[in-house]
Amino acid sequence: MTTFSGVDAFTGGSATVYDLEQPRFDGMPVAEPHRPGYSYVLHRRHGDGYVEGSSEARTGSSGVVMMREHSGTHIDALCHQADRQTLYGGVDAAQVAGSRGYAELGVETVPPIVAAGILIDLPRHRGVDILPEREQIGAEELQRALAADGETLQPGDVALVRTGYDTLWNDSERYLAAAGVAGNASAWLAEQGVVAVGIDNMAWDVEGAFDEEHQVHLPGHILLLARAGIYIIENLDLRGLAAARAVRSTFVCTRLKLTGATGSPVSPIAIVPNAAA
Repeated sequence: MTTFSGVDAFTGGSATVYDLEQPRFDGMPVAEPHRPGYSYVLHRRHGDGYVEGSSEARTGSSGVVMMREHSGTHIDALCHQADRQTLYGGVDAAQVAGSRGYAELGVETVPPIVAAGILIDLPRHRGVDILPEREQIGAEELQRALAADGETLQPGDVALVRTGYDTLWNDSERYLAAAGVAGNASAWLAEQGVVAVGIDNMAWDVEGAFDEEHQVHLPGHILLLARAGIYIIENLDLRGLAAARAVRSTFVCTRLKLTGATGSPVSPIAIVPNAAA
């Protein structure tokens, strides 16, 4: 959780900028389908290129990063999920898939997101630190929380759902048992026309839970990505926004242009104007 002071480009006034990315390290929580998740190897050290007594004082050091697209804080591309082998917009998944990725709807096609970020801090509304393990959050609770904060979701907004599991990033076992969003809540969010959703857990949905209404596991992934074209951002660190009770912010998120990839690491920020003195 990192914050720093800056200037709100929209108002010109002072603002606090919240870093919403979780740190990446070997041993961080990673979903089973996406293991191994992350490794950084220091390949070249300063001593490797240094010659004692040389007139050249400068040396360089660099490493190698290996990670899965869906490890750490990341965004899902629309090609990540299919509905009966059909991607968003009626694209035939088999026709656009190749060994080098997807010819359509790869993560490089995700536009930079600059939008109103609306925090739905469920632990605060319940008066708890963290939601129960594997609990499914329904649409009615999201609606009540928004109403209690005097907020509504508008088309083009980003809905940021907090479960409290962002406090457990260093406890992989507990983090992977996080609460998540129920299918009816994902369907309701899609109806609001949000451009993206984000959450402080691994999978948006509750991993392993079967949705009877939609007859799928991970219902939010098919409802949001494959049917509505709404991006999902996972493993956010929303603690700073929650501590400040910053329900509304300017949310900024850009992907890496990994051509044909099904997802990308991201380092989102939220900008909150400081109150006038």
